[in-house]
Amino acid sequence: MRGGEPSKGKWGIPGGVVEVGETVEEAVVREVREETGCYCTPIKHLATFDSVRRDEDGRVHWHYILFEYLCRYVSGEPHAGDDAAEARWVSLNNLGAVDIMESTRQFVEKTAHEEGLLA
Repeated sequence: MRGGEPSKGKWGIPGGVVEVGETVEEAVVREVREETGCYCTPIKHLATFDSVRRDEDGRVHWHYILFEYLCRYVSGEPHAGDDAAEARWVSLNNLGAVDIMESTRQFVEKTAHEEGLLA
C-alpha cells in the first residue's frame, strides 16, 4: 500500500525513480527490494505509460513515465519498506478485495490473461 502521494493509501505496483547511471531493469529490482523486501528478476517489458496530473488551471503538477515489467519472484517475504505503508501478496483472483486504482487492476488482469497467468 502506498505510503505517500500520489495515490496514498491505495495498493499499487512497486516503483520509483531511476537513479543516475542505473538501467530501468536495475531500478525495477532495487525498487521492489526497497518497497517490499523481496527480490525479483525482470523478465519482460510490458508497457510504458505517461502519468500526468494537472492542477485546476491546467498546469502540470507532476509527470511520471511508468515502465511496467513482468518479474519473476526470486526470494524474500513481503514487508513494508521505503515509502510503502504495507506490503503483502494478493492473488490475481482477489484484486477486487484491495483498494487498488481501477486502471492498475485492469492492467494487471489484462497482463495476467495475456501471459497465461489467469484462466
